[in-house]
Amino acid sequence: MTTIAIIGAGPGLGAAVARRFGSEGHSVALVARDRARLDRFAADLSDEGIAARGFAADVRDTEALRAALDAADATLGTVEILQYSPVPHPDFMRPVLETGPADLLGPLEFSVHGPVTAVRQVLPGMRALGRGTVLFVNGGTAVVPHPDRAGTSIAFAAESAYGHLLHDTLAAEGIHVGQLVIPGAIITGHDRKDPAVLAEVLWGMHTDRHGYRHFADDLDA
Repeated sequence: MTTIAIIGAGPGLGAAVARRFGSEGHSVALVARDRARLDRFAADLSDEGIAARGFAADVRDTEALRAALDAADATLGTVEILQYSPVPHPDFMRPVLETGPADLLGPLEFSVHGPVTAVRQVLPGMRALGRGTVLFVNGGTAVVPHPDRAGTSIAFAAESAYGHLLHDTLAAEGIHVGQLVIPGAIITGHDRKDPAVLAEVLWGMHTDRHGYRHFADDLDA
């Protein structure tokens, strides 16, 4: 079985996705900055019978992200599924009139350079398999910009455009690219935005392979 690489793996959505895809037999590569937390997370999954390992990297560090994905491929198997879902830094969410050019460097590194680096790193393996899935997870500002969250609004829109271009370009090669937009916060117990519910939606996007953009909830939710 192949590997799912979860970039931005954490205790909420990342954990739910790891368990959902792991239950189907996929190995799980957990990518985030905190090595100790990743090791604990991977150990918990291993105790549940899921092959998992952590690979520490900051998505804004191109070389570290490449190395992490290479190590995942070598250790766990070819990355067939890539999920890009790190949580943006609060500093990225400044009002538009308080946002200068320098303030956009971080958001663009996070939401454009990171995804492009990750996709380019795993794409050769997907092509060798003849199949693959790339899943982008974004907040509502990817679709409706918010004047008090200029950095994420601009950067998520760019990430969305990149993903849509990939969707159109890679479909003929058996590689599906989709985006899940989650308006507002992920809420445990919510009928549409509970982590386990969202993980099921992402699993469906991987298996159904229909369309690019999907919504977890209404945009005004």
